[in-house]
Amino acid sequence: MFQRLLSFLFPITIYQKKSAFSKNLEVTWNNGQLVLDSLNTNYSYGSLQRILRKGLKYIGFERIKNFDSILVLGVAGGSVIKTLVDEVACKGKITGVEIDENVIEIANQYFGLNVIPNVEIVIDDAFEFVLKTKEKYDLIIIDIFQDTQMPSFLFQDFFINRVNFLLKVNGFILFNTMVLDQKDKERNQEYRSWFNKNYSVRMYPKVEEHNELFTIKKLA
Repeated sequence: MFQRLLSFLFPITIYQKKSAFSKNLEVTWNNGQLVLDSLNTNYSYGSLQRILRKGLKYIGFERIKNFDSILVLGVAGGSVIKTLVDEVACKGKITGVEIDENVIEIANQYFGLNVIPNVEIVIDDAFEFVLKTKEKYDLIIIDIFQDTQMPSFLFQDFFINRVNFLLKVNGFILFNTMVLDQKDKERNQEYRSWFNKNYSVRMYPKVEEHNELFTIKKLA
């Protein structure tokens, strides 16, 4: 495809849509790859897929491959789901929760999210979903941004407690955060200190330029 080849020289935007949640969504050919971006950051594929792939590698592909149930809070274009299915060879059920219906339409049309097997997409607010769900999960991936901003509820006791309740023993949380200033660093340090001896917490700073990953294993 000519556009794909040309994108090795400069990015080529092929689709744009306004969004109440993400302001502006763009599908762009960039270095031969189709990516989904918001106004100021990559939403799926591109750098975001690299970040979450690293997080999954830290947990271990072989371990994840045998998980029965995975929850993805914040789907966007579905790149982490694609990684789980295509690269990790995960056969378990994947539930993706995304508040923005527009972004799921784009994910289906341009990235084939709707043809991936064993995936259920729920259009809902992540906070509301974790309150309602009765299921327990082996892996919970939290990747929620509104452009470059992270909703404050992600760092509040009630949400953290509820996510931990939904996690099976020996299960993992993979939490992608953005650190842009000293306040964000302090927020992440406070988040890390929240977990007691029943959890094994690892923090991976400077994954790409501004992202910091947490992997959290529930021990008991």
